[in-house]
Amino acid sequence: MEIAIGLGENEDVLKAIEYFPFKIHLAKNNQELLNYLKNPKIDGVIRGSLESNIILDLKKEYPEIFRASLLEKDGHKFLLSPVGIDEGDSTSSKITIVEECAKAISLLGEEPKIALISGGRKNDKGRSEKIDQSIETCEKIEKLLKDRYDIKHYYILIEEAIKEHANIIIAPDGITGNLIFRSLVLVAGMKSNGALTLNQPYIFIDTSRSQNTQGYINSINLMKKLIEKNRGP
Repeated sequence: MEIAIGLGENEDVLKAIEYFPFKIHLAKNNQELLNYLKNPKIDGVIRGSLESNIILDLKKEYPEIFRASLLEKDGHKFLLSPVGIDEGDSTSSKITIVEECAKAISLLGEEPKIALISGGRKNDKGRSEKIDQSIETCEKIEKLLKDRYDIKHYYILIEEAIKEHANIIIAPDGITGNLIFRSLVLVAGMKSNGALTLNQPYIFIDTSRSQNTQGYINSINLMKKLIEKNRGP
């Protein structure tokens, strides 16, 4: 197994790779990391502490990619998506996010249990056009996908979705998802395993440049598991 990880200004990346016996290549800039991504000898790539604009570089080739962060609370893992501020702005893109997250969580050995989160409670309709649109979008997606997945619209009650052990949580949009991630992980200290970059052919894990050593260790462990699952028995 060989992987590559980006080294920016956060040297916790260097501390993290010391915990692993397999080959981990260091990339010092975006282009180096993207070159590793297409190298057939490399099994997977992690952003590490490089600048977030590497995702913009990747989107030039795969414009429909999005990210799903794998978070963990009291042993329960769940994907949170979208978490990129320019992701999940349309009904069709959110349906793709649901579908790709369902594939990813299945690869990790879980049956998809999907929670749709919108901008208000059911009886909040009429308070603003933005709230109405958010609620109606999730109601539409729930209706379209209820025969394919275990899917439920929790409205704004994300705490209920986590309490009921949903393993895929779909935020109202990428800005909200990013704020949820930052609140849970960077403020409250919830465990993060990195963000899967989905809807493209490579194994790429996005990480925050503000992550600590344990966060990068978690991401490398997730990469190891994905590679092993992808190879099969």
